Amino acid sequence: MESVNQPVGPHQAIKVNSAAERFLTLLFDRLWDNYRNRVEHVMRYEEVIQQHKARFVNDHIAFRTFACQSPFVGIPIVARMFESLGYHAVGIYAFEDMFLKATHYQHENSELPKLFISELQVWRLSPQGQQIVARALAQHRPAISMESLTRLTHIEKQDEATWAYLLDRCVDWIERLPWPPPIKSDVLALNEESQYGAWTLVHGYNVNHFTSLINSHGVDALGDIEHTVAALQAAGVPMKPEIEGRPGSPLRQTATTAAMVDVSVRENDHITTMPWTYAYFELAERGYQTDPQTGEKRRFEGFLGPQASQLFEMTRTSRASHE
Repeated sequence: MESVNQPVGPHQAIKVNSAAERFLTLLFDRLWDNYRNRVEHVMRYEEVIQQHKARFVNDHIAFRTFACQSPFVGIPIVARMFESLGYHAVGIYAFEDMFLKATHYQHENSELPKLFISELQVWRLSPQGQQIVARALAQHRPAISMESLTRLTHIEKQDEATWAYLLDRCVDWIERLPWPPPIKSDVLALNEESQYGAWTLVHGYNVNHFTSLINSHGVDALGDIEHTVAALQAAGVPMKPEIEGRPGSPLRQTATTAAMVDVSVRENDHITTMPWTYAYFELAERGYQTDPQTGEKRRFEGFLGPQASQLFEMTRTSRASHE
C-alpha cells in the first residue's frame, strides 16, 4: 500500500516479496523514526554514514517484557504480532543471573531485521519485587486482538484504510505504556533488584535498541567495528568502553551509551516525571563459521549469551540520580 502516509527510513531499501514484508518495512520505519528522535546518538550515526557514503542495514531490534502468569504476559505478547507477519523463532537464550530468557526471531526474507525479544521471569524476584510488578500488571491493557492478528496474517487482502489502521495499532501497541504510570518509589525499589525490570516498568514494550550491521557499511573507513567506533567517537558520540568479542569471533558488539528521557511516574497521587535511561544504539559485526556438514562458510546470524548480558547492562541507572 504505497499510499500509506509513512516517514522514509532505512527499511524502505529492503527488497520485499509480499504484502506482509511491505507492511513490516512500514512498521519498522515508523518505530525507527520515533526511536531516532529520542536517541540523539542515532542521528550522529546517520551523519557519519552519510559523510562516508556508507550504507546502514538494521541487524536486529530488541524488545523487553515481563513474564508473568496473571495476566499471562511475556515474550508472546510482543512476538505474536510479528509471527502473524512471517517471523519464526530460531533460538532461545537464558541469562540465569538476571532471571531473563530471550527468543531470537527471523523472517524468511533475510534482509528484514532479526528480533531479540526478552522477558524477566517475575516469579524469581523477591516478594517485594513481585508485588511491584503485579501492581502494574493488574492494570495491563488487553493484548492485541485476535481480529487484528487475523487481519495481519491476511494483510494482502486488506484495503488501504485497514492497512493504515493496523499500522497505527501495531505502533501504538509497542510504544504506549501497557499500564498506568508506575509509582516512583516502586521504580526505584525495583531498580535495586533488577535494572531490566525497572526499565520495563517505565517503558513497557517500547523498542530497546536498533542495531547497525557493520558488515553492510561497504566502505573501508567504517569497515570494521573499531573504525566505526572511532568515527562515532570523533563525532562526539559516547560509546561503551569495551567491544564484546575478539577479532575474528562469530559476533562482535558494542553500543552507544543509553539516552536519558523523562518518564511518567506517580508520586503523592499526582503524575510527574523523572529522568530514566531509554535506548542505546548497538553496533554488530558478524563473522563467518564453517558448516561442519557441508564445509560451506556462512555468516553467523545468532546471538551469544555472555555478550548480550553485557549489553543488557547499558540501561543501568543509579538510585541517587533520581532522588
